[in-house]
Amino acid sequence: MEFRDDVRRSRGFTLIELLVVLVILGLLAGLVGPQVMKYLGGANTKTAKLQIEDFSTALDAFRLDVGRYPTTSEGLQALVAQPGGIGRWNGPYLRKNLIPKDPWGNDYQYRAPGQHSGGAFDLYSLGADNADGGDGENQDVVSWQ
Repeated sequence: MEFRDDVRRSRGFTLIELLVVLVILGLLAGLVGPQVMKYLGGANTKTAKLQIEDFSTALDAFRLDVGRYPTTSEGLQALVAQPGGIGRWNGPYLRKNLIPKDPWGNDYQYRAPGQHSGGAFDLYSLGADNADGGDGENQDVVSWQ
């Protein structure tokens, strides 16, 4: 008789045990999930800030060689391909010879001369919504702050 009880118990989990495990997993996902999403959102903004700093360094190197920053019409493309009429260009100024997109897959915005804080250029990302302003993931990431 004892042998039969052991066989019956070792067949698998009961429905109650499975439901308890599912409830625990649901609670964990509900508590941890939003925190992970919040962390990932902040990571995109930090990545955009770092990319803007890299662009700024490359733009400074361009200015040292050419004597000026790229114009708005030349844009960031001047960092990887020599614009016409420039003889002292010593690029490419970016490591991968391409202009990366922001972490949300949009183009960075470049304007020279800059309109903020008296800077020589404005370089910014419009955030996740690709529109001016916003909060959180939708906030603009800019070079002048």
